Amino acid sequence: MDKFIYLDNAATTRTAPEVVNAMIPYFSEHYGNASSIYRLGTESKRAIMQSREVIAKSLNADPLEIYFTAGGTEADNWALIAAAESGEGRGRHIITSKIEHHAVLHTCQYLEKRGYEITYIDVDEKGIIRLEDLKKAVRKDTILISVMFANNEIGTIQPIKQIGEIAKENGILFHTDAVQAYGHLAIDVEELNIDLLSASGHKLYGPKGIGFLYIRKGVKIRSFIHGGAQERKRRAGTENVPGIAGLGMAAKLAFSQMEERAGKIQKLRDYLIERIGNEIPYCRLNGDRERRLPNNVNFSFQFIEGESLLIMLDMKGICASSGSACTSGSLDPSHVLLAIGLPHEIAHGSLRLTLSEENTIEELDETVEAIKEAVGKLRQMSPLYEDFIKKQNKI
Repeated sequence: MDKFIYLDNAATTRTAPEVVNAMIPYFSEHYGNASSIYRLGTESKRAIMQSREVIAKSLNADPLEIYFTAGGTEADNWALIAAAESGEGRGRHIITSKIEHHAVLHTCQYLEKRGYEITYIDVDEKGIIRLEDLKKAVRKDTILISVMFANNEIGTIQPIKQIGEIAKENGILFHTDAVQAYGHLAIDVEELNIDLLSASGHKLYGPKGIGFLYIRKGVKIRSFIHGGAQERKRRAGTENVPGIAGLGMAAKLAFSQMEERAGKIQKLRDYLIERIGNEIPYCRLNGDRERRLPNNVNFSFQFIEGESLLIMLDMKGICASSGSACTSGSLDPSHVLLAIGLPHEIAHGSLRLTLSEENTIEELDETVEAIKEAVGKLRQMSPLYEDFIKKQNKI
């Protein structure tokens, strides 16, 4: 493959070599079913328990509160649907935000069809929910609050501790989609009053097809997949032992290097934000400047179409996105950008760049020059930009 610059780590990350090495034995050497009682099976079971302990420690949780899933989307579905079904005797009202990942929003729409009432909280221009709005939305029949830890498109970090306090004060379960945050930000489920938390392996240099759901002890939540007795009878199906071993190693690496890695990536992020903001006119940084993920850069460029920009960057070997990878086939503007108040024509011109510690200043310089060139060419073809310049020259 030709040389390329990878700036789409929010979509997925490269699996770390240490993670691959941790997985290999469970494909070929220790391939026994973890439910078996013979030695080959107990080796697989041991790997599962070790990963469970690593992940639990990273959250200040108990290993018995960690349940492995096939990824973040399954964990979100499980948290919302099972919590709704378990709490329907107390009420059928759920609160979430308008900028959640579609794994949450589409599940909420599914629950609405089943008779549950969903309140979708607005966010401010930075993408942060207003705590007063959340308090006003709480009702006697509210059974669940689901607000993501950090947004996958604009990187905004929510006031999770305060949300958890509001939920706890009102006896409401609190779920957070931490798919983008886990492995990148410190998370203490006890301190933050989190009852349910979803995460995915491939966002933190782990394998695809594996994730987990944290369920606080004492939370009554139904099983999601029925069949065998795996995951303490809550999630049936033969365990993905290689994936679980890989997730455990990815978590171990992430949390042992978190401060150093985040510091390095944040410097790259700030450098990229400054260059784009200072050198390309008529652009807007989306999300909060300070309260954002260390690796997230999201800009909207007036008078261009984001998909055309992505194609031009791809031709130069630069991998980026215009929003969530799960909606890359959609022609509609990002629901997140619309929720923070951007008009359709500006929301369509968005670009998300998400970094890793492997990126370099030289790569970012090359990327900025490519963006400047592409934006310039696209604006030259835009009648809207031409009209705008004519009006500016008359002033």
